[in-house]
Amino acid sequence: MRCIIIDDEPLALELLEDNIKQMPRLQLVASCRSAAQAMQVLHTEPVDLIFCDIQMPGITGLQFVKSLAQKPMVIFITAYHEFAMDGFELDVVDYLLKPVPLERFLKACNKAFHLHNIQNKPATVAPEPNRDHLFVYADYNLIRINHGEITYIEGLKDYVKLHRNGIAKPVLSRITIKALEEQLPAHQFFRTHKSYIVNLGYVQSVRKGRIKLEDAEVPYTDNYREVISRMTGKTI
Repeated sequence: MRCIIIDDEPLALELLEDNIKQMPRLQLVASCRSAAQAMQVLHTEPVDLIFCDIQMPGITGLQFVKSLAQKPMVIFITAYHEFAMDGFELDVVDYLLKPVPLERFLKACNKAFHLHNIQNKPATVAPEPNRDHLFVYADYNLIRINHGEITYIEGLKDYVKLHRNGIAKPVLSRITIKALEEQLPAHQFFRTHKSYIVNLGYVQSVRKGRIKLEDAEVPYTDNYREVISRMTGKTI
């Protein structure tokens, strides 16, 4: 699980980093001194879990978590027990009081691991023929997305970004691009690159190495020339 730390105290950051190093299933993406730094990370990196202080200068931990449209799992770590109720109203995984014993930190992490496994359990129901939509996990919810609204899909290791027509913010979901490709109709969606799938309905033009969509441009590589020829009906 990919995680970040947010705390304005350098010593607190060091202690959390040491605890995370002892958790084989945790990968530390970034240590942040403010909510603003953390927001920059979330805009560029997939994150499963946030360890967040509450009392920080500027934006507090509570305000930061409330502001997130797509929220990873959150564990609050603070010196102030009076914020516990506010924290749990935000549906956080756990609420730890400083100084945090390692065994208590491990217990909180195990809660997060359990939730993560539930969210990412592969579906066992066979796809229905002629289905015009799919469901993906995002922000603790199963979200329905119609095939027709997807313009293109961008792969990010174990995550994908689903870009939709007329909606600026993509849906970020923990699934591989290969697994998602298997759920999409092959006559409508084409893998043009190891990290990209495009919806033929939004393709406007194709030139050397690039595919122009209505509101974006995505690459294709020589490895996918046959796919491009099948998509366009022309030899590229």
